[in-house]
Amino acid sequence: MVLVDKKLLVSGIVMVAFGLAITVYLDATIPTGRSGMTEEETFDLLTAQQQNQDMRILSGIIAGIGFLLVLISFGARKKRKEGGVKTIEKKPAT
Repeated sequence: MVLVDKKLLVSGIVMVAFGLAITVYLDATIPTGRSGMTEEETFDLLTAQQQNQDMRILSGIIAGIGFLLVLISFGARKKRKEGGVKTIEKKPAT
């Protein structure tokens, strides 16, 4: 029986799915240029491409953190609520 922290596992899976979905979307919508663009249009294109690249990096980081949460969920163990041995200190009688 494998002990799994279900909250961490579900959070990790959601983050991985979200990160991968955003990455796929951003890969499909890469801004492209055309011939005969003005200098201002070229600058706007380069800015849009840089924003797209930055968002892809961010979505990759989110997917990576989600994957780490999935891995951590397999090693996380919840504290048991069973009664353990309690140590009671007694003060010396004076």
